[in-house]
Amino acid sequence: MNGLVPLAYDYPLLGVFWTTLVIFLWVLWFFLLFKIIMDIFRDHEMSGWGKAGWLIFVIILPFLGVFVYLLARGKGMAQRDMKDMTEQRKMMDSYIRETAGTPGQSQVDQLAKLSEIRARGDITDEEFQAAKQRILQQ
Repeated sequence: MNGLVPLAYDYPLLGVFWTTLVIFLWVLWFFLLFKIIMDIFRDHEMSGWGKAGWLIFVIILPFLGVFVYLLARGKGMAQRDMKDMTEQRKMMDSYIRETAGTPGQSQVDQLAKLSEIRARGDITDEEFQAAKQRILQQ
């Protein structure tokens, strides 16, 4: 051993900040790159050749390809994101309504299901009457 021990002050504080900034920018860059690649495949209006061309451009010249894509199709990315979020929200609301069974069903349907449950013996007559009153009060 030559007796040299690296100390904490051999790596200055500004170096720590610079390293942190570089790592943050690389993570941001990869996030942006993957978001653009996902957007290329998600766009149903673009032809297959268009998707292939954009994908090759983004992979071969990543920095230039990403910036050109953002300039050319950035507004459309936001619109497609909003459209997908709206569709997902509608599907989730539909699933919740279907699962809960209250807003989308009429009182007659709810009472029919409730009487089926009572006929199977899953609930008592007292529970049936209480649930029936709640349905009729809606």
